[in-house]
Amino acid sequence: MKFSVLIAHYNNARFFKACYDSLLQQTYKDWEAIILDDASSENEKRDILDIISGDIRFKFFENEKNSGVGVTKSKLIELATGEICGFLDPDDALAPTAIEHSIKIFQSKKKVVITYSRFMTCDENLQSIAPSKLARQVQNNDPFFFNYPIQISHFVNFRKNIYEQTEKMDSSLKIGEDQDLYLKLYEKGKVYFIDEINYFYRTHKGGISQYQNKKQSYDYFAQVIFNAMKRRKLKVINGCKVPEEFTRTEDIFLLLDYQNKLPFRIKKKIQITLESIFG
Repeated sequence: MKFSVLIAHYNNARFFKACYDSLLQQTYKDWEAIILDDASSENEKRDILDIISGDIRFKFFENEKNSGVGVTKSKLIELATGEICGFLDPDDALAPTAIEHSIKIFQSKKKVVITYSRFMTCDENLQSIAPSKLARQVQNNDPFFFNYPIQISHFVNFRKNIYEQTEKMDSSLKIGEDQDLYLKLYEKGKVYFIDEINYFYRTHKGGISQYQNKKQSYDYFAQVIFNAMKRRKLKVINGCKVPEEFTRTEDIFLLLDYQNKLPFRIKKKIQITLESIFG
């Protein structure tokens, strides 16, 4: 079972060596790394090519013009030849067993379409700061699951053939393209949480997702959730009507506010525990 590591690169070459080294250290050997450069400077592209030179597992492609993360990640999936795909940012890194442990789940659990795990927040030098507490197993087959608050996070991998059955990644999205992808895949099968740290997330001033306008991120995520509501043909959520059109971000998150309340979270935890026991 081949694994495609998908790397969307834009002017991050100074951090890429750690990413590259973490791939060389993988205990699972049947992988390829697809790098798509989104019109970086010539020096940046040359630095990446120098690092991967001589290793045929790394394949380098370029966008003709700067196209944004939605377009770039969508193209990366198209370029992948592996059965399983997973995104890795060029300034981050993987644990040595990250791919192996994910592949084992896909091989043994045929109904699983997504695996994900915990991640470690790191400083600019990729030194550990603290493990994220966000990720945990979520309930499967729940039409009211919207990954809010976010629980499906790094390191997320998915079956490419299942992705082909979805509406695919919305390439128009500049933020939230990953959440859009996760929700579409969630609707096609089971998701599985690997309870270990498999991803090292570097925080630094050049990190786009880390320093993006928070209000804009909030708006994009609301649009992604609203689109999922429409795909699932939901008319009412927790006794409240789903709007016909997307107008205000606040309206969408108000519909889901009950999911942050303690009684709901306790009930959901019990349901997930029962699901893990009885399948």
